[in-house]
Amino acid sequence: MPGIIRGAERLAVAEPRSIRYPCIFFRLPRSLATRPQPPFRLIRLVLWLLVAIVVYIVFQPDIDRWLVTRQAEPRAIQARGDLAADEQATIEVFEGVSPSVVYITTVERVVNLWTRNVTQVPRGTGSGFMWDEHGHVVTNYHVLEDAEAAYVRLADERAYEAVLVGASREHDLAVLRIHVGFDRPPPVPLGESHNLRVGQKVFAIGNPFGLDRTLTTGVISALDRSIQGEGGNLIEHLIQTDAAINPGNSGGPLIDSAGRLIGINTAIYSPSGAYAGVGFAVPVDTVNRVVPKLIAFGRHVTPSLGIVADSDISERVTARMGVQGLLILRVEEGSPADKAGLRGTFVNREGDVVPGDVIQALGDIQVRDIDDLTDGIEGYDIGDRLEITVHREGSTQRLPLVLHPWR
Repeated sequence: MPGIIRGAERLAVAEPRSIRYPCIFFRLPRSLATRPQPPFRLIRLVLWLLVAIVVYIVFQPDIDRWLVTRQAEPRAIQARGDLAADEQATIEVFEGVSPSVVYITTVERVVNLWTRNVTQVPRGTGSGFMWDEHGHVVTNYHVLEDAEAAYVRLADERAYEAVLVGASREHDLAVLRIHVGFDRPPPVPLGESHNLRVGQKVFAIGNPFGLDRTLTTGVISALDRSIQGEGGNLIEHLIQTDAAINPGNSGGPLIDSAGRLIGINTAIYSPSGAYAGVGFAVPVDTVNRVVPKLIAFGRHVTPSLGIVADSDISERVTARMGVQGLLILRVEEGSPADKAGLRGTFVNREGDVVPGDVIQALGDIQVRDIDDLTDGIEGYDIGDRLEITVHREGSTQRLPLVLHPWR
């Protein structure tokens, strides 16, 4: 038993023995360890590269935009230097004149046929400029034609209801007055138009299409033009310019390079109604002659000789007489011509027609027909004294004459 016990104990504590298999360890040659990867790995790498390229192409704009926004910053400013001499001159002209240019809005009253209520509706817009220190504003007649009321807005945005002082349809001129209590805009410096030359630089300032105080530049294209106004009347002695003049520019000043008023923009020649390179302005000499009369009398009062004449009859009679001029048919009693001693045509006791005086010159202006006489008188004011040259009974005589209104 003891031996058995000892054997049992020996068996009880005995552990199974592990079985070992013989292994052979060896080192691979270097050439075999560095051989290329299997083909499927290379294909997978190429596919990933293609996917990356496609993704970059598709999302390149977004990537570039993101990079730009991350790097965006203000650019460095390049120094400009001094303005050119002509640029500086243009700026000075505009800054000197524009405060005197105004924006004009017209309205008309409309009656509702059902309710009989009267309302004001906008009618049109135009331009104008300050004429003097008393609040007079000069513009075109057609800007105000048929309007019930007009409003003037200054450069500093102050607005006033205007009162019509006077108008001249034949010259396309009108004068308004506004009551500016303080800080009145200065009047535009006045120039002259009789010595203008084609090719001179000009500036037009106005409110085309409601865009207030717009500057355009150009040159004088021609002088002494005549056009038909909106009412059918003939407007003569106009300045033609290629400075852009559009609807809304009417009534604005035409300025020379010295910053002086030389005309009032009045019309354009265009089949479409928009600027086509041909604009017209009333010369300032006409403006300076007509506007004071509109302020004083409310209308254009033209002095008259007080005679009756006919260009066709005059042409036939003077041709027989061998002289040039305008034959006087009749002299109105009490007229300037009557006071100067001018004689009209009459029939003597024998029934013969005795030609009257033939007017050959009005001051320094030669007269051949009624148009010459009318244009000559236009250059004078009421109360002016002048010398009239007439052909009478085979001799030339010069008679003094004082102009004043006549009927």
